[in-house]
Amino acid sequence: MLEKMAGTFSQLYVQIVFAVKGRENLINKTWKDELYKYISGIIKGKNQKPIIINGMPDHIHIFIGLKPSVAIADLVRDIKNNSSNYINDRKLVKGRFSWQEGYGAFSYSHSHIADVYNYILNQEEHHQKRTFKEEYYNFLKKFEVEFDEKYLFDWIE
Repeated sequence: MLEKMAGTFSQLYVQIVFAVKGRENLINKTWKDELYKYISGIIKGKNQKPIIINGMPDHIHIFIGLKPSVAIADLVRDIKNNSSNYINDRKLVKGRFSWQEGYGAFSYSHSHIADVYNYILNQEEHHQKRTFKEEYYNFLKKFEVEFDEKYLFDWIE
């Protein structure tokens, strides 16, 4: 007798944002694309769908199609741990590279994919107009995320 299994169907889109520890400008243009490809591989390895990865020297944006089989916290932990090891094993920075604790995760509907993709693609352009701190505060306000200032990233002024 053939048993039918109920399938799980989902369409979740999440933008994840996190910063280099101390908000240092350590992500270099000469190797950032390789780092993004590596992170994309981590995401695919967790059976998730990377849509676009981009950022600035001090922070990164990752837009993914998320299946509910993986908790966002676990995915971010694995991305941070493995990408830190990737940077350190290749000695791409002086000293030890690490990401700051914490991250932002913001969900979007299918109709917003193109807008989010273009926003992430054009990071350099956005950051000519506003700092990462301003950008991050805007995300928290736009998505009505309650936060305590003391638990946000360590900002370097």
